[in-house]
Order: sequence, then structure tokens, then C-alpha cells
Amino acid sequence: MRRTPALIVGGGPAGAAAAITLARAGTPHLLVERQRVIGDALCGGFLSWRTVAQVRALGVEPGGHRVTRLRMITPRAVSEAALPEPAIGLSRHRLDTILLTQAEAVGARIERGVSVRAVEQGGVRLAGGDVLSPDALFLATGKHDLRGTPERGDAGEDPALGLRVRLAAAPGLSALVDDAIELHLFDRGYAGLVLQEDGSANLCMAVRRSRLRAAGTAAALLAELGREVPRLAERLAFMAGEPHVDAVANVPYGWRAAPATLFRLGDQAGVIPSLAGEGMGIALASGVSAAQSYIAGGAAAAPDWQRAFTRRIGMPIAVAGGVRALAEGWARGALPRLAHPALVRLIARATRVA
Repeated sequence: MRRTPALIVGGGPAGAAAAITLARAGTPHLLVERQRVIGDALCGGFLSWRTVAQVRALGVEPGGHRVTRLRMITPRAVSEAALPEPAIGLSRHRLDTILLTQAEAVGARIERGVSVRAVEQGGVRLAGGDVLSPDALFLATGKHDLRGTPERGDAGEDPALGLRVRLAAAPGLSALVDDAIELHLFDRGYAGLVLQEDGSANLCMAVRRSRLRAAGTAAALLAELGREVPRLAERLAFMAGEPHVDAVANVPYGWRAAPATLFRLGDQAGVIPSLAGEGMGIALASGVSAAQSYIAGGAAAAPDWQRAFTRRIGMPIAVAGGVRALAEGWARGALPRLAHPALVRLIARATRVA
């Protein structure tokens, strides 16, 4: 058994932000990340102006593809509005890589290729059977729950599934999307599309399970959505060969963590619908503020921090959830006509985490 004062499980944006904050304060800790080489996570790819400021405050210049407009697309209408301030499209591979590199540069202790199996009484069991015994546990495992920790809320009878396909960089794709983040609205779901730093794009979808079940397969669903939303079909044409679809099941949009004896970060703290909200903002804010709380009050500060952070993200998640409900319901066709710049600015600001 090995002991560590603070253990961070997960090297995504939330875990890296916590590690940077602890390292800058000279607070002993260990971050374990299951991947030896950073991949490209399914979720993310868009950073608002406020999240860009958070990344810079951690000592990192993110770069990325400049985004200045919101484009909403339904089968019958398209509307555009300027974002309150410029944002960026950035792959999770680059974001996670530069944040972990910064963490190592400021002195964070990181072990890669370490998989955690479960939290047990007295410690955290690793895949190889070893046990780590921390005074404080920071759970930054994203949308993947860890055995032995409280599970997140029920995703409902018809839960949302997260799906992602990659679109290859091409002049035609750049001309179609340009400096916009696109939201394609369809029955029982939506898709977000934004160019990334290399000109490629991730098309990330939140789709109700009933919609995928009716289509039969992910490839059949994509074909069906292309027929339903012709402008989406234009983007799907840039998939390379047979589509490879990454997926995560039963996403509990709207869930927020209850106070606990550990620090729950990112999607383990709250899950915001990406249609209007931004999970990267929650991830970075939770990592920094949880680490600051631990520095000030030790492991015993976890319940009070979780309670305060849950309140902090309540309004952004509620507003984003309301927009998602409209997009999936009877008002879907009317949303593009409501995309007035003033309303877009109001919603964008209401769904950011300060």
C-alpha cells in the first residue's frame, strides 16, 4: 500500500487543473491517468471566451480555431448570431496534452498508464492489485463512474447517448462551417459541429436511445439524420470511408453531485447539456476551486466545497437544460427564429460558469 496526501484520478481538464493548482501551492499530491498517450476524448472541442480565460490563468495559451458565430440549423431553417466574445475550437487531444504538460512543468506528480478499478475502504485499488491510500480523493473520471463511489443520477427511461464521428480536414468543410459553431436540431436529439486547430471537426451528437434503437445501427442513424437535415448531410459527406462512431451511454444531463467525503470534479460534479452549456468550463472551474478548498481546509473541506460548487453550477445547468428541452420538443422548429443576438448573448452568459 502506498500513501499520498491527495490523489487525483483522471488526467483530463478537471484533473489537470487540480494538479496545476496544487503544484503551484507546493501541496503534495499524485495524479494517475489510465492512458500512457493522450487520446482524443469524445466530449469537448469548444471553449467559450470564459473557458479560454480559465486556461490562460493556468499558464497555457490554447491556440485553436477562432469561433465568432452561432449557427442553428433545422430541416427548414438556418439562423446565425454573433457570440458575445470570440471562442475557439480545440481538440481534446491538444487541450488535455497542453494542460498535463503544464502540470508537469509546475511540479505536479503524474503517473500515466495507471488504471483505477475501485474505491474501497482504506484505499483506491489499481488494476494490478496495488492499493493507494490517500487522505483526499479528487474524482475526475469524466462521464465514467468508478466502482465504490456514489453513482450519478438516473438518466431516465429514454436516456441520452453521446455519439461522435470525425470529419476530415478539407477546404469544402472549412467553407461550410467557417468561424461558426453549428447546432443541428432534429427529432430527439441534436448535433454540435465546430472546426478544430487542424481544420478537422468532431461532430458530437446527443441522441435519445429510442432514436438509435429505431434506426438499428449508428451508421443507419447517421444516414437517417442526413435525409432529415440536408445541411447535416453536407457535413457528413466529409467522413472518411465507413464511419467510426465513438459512443458513451446513459448521459445524465442535469445531474449535480451531493456533498460527499471526496471532491467530485467535471462531469462527476455536474453534467450540463452541451446544446447551450459547456462542460469544459465546469471541469476547469471545479478542478481549480476544489484544489484551493483542499489547500485551505484539507480533506475535511470536501463536503462544504461540493455543496458550494453544486449551488454555483445550478443556474447554468438549469438554463442549458431548458434550452435542450425546447430543442427536443415542439419548439424545435421555432428556435432558429428566436436566435436574436441579444437572446443568444443572454443565454450564453447565463450558461457559463464564472
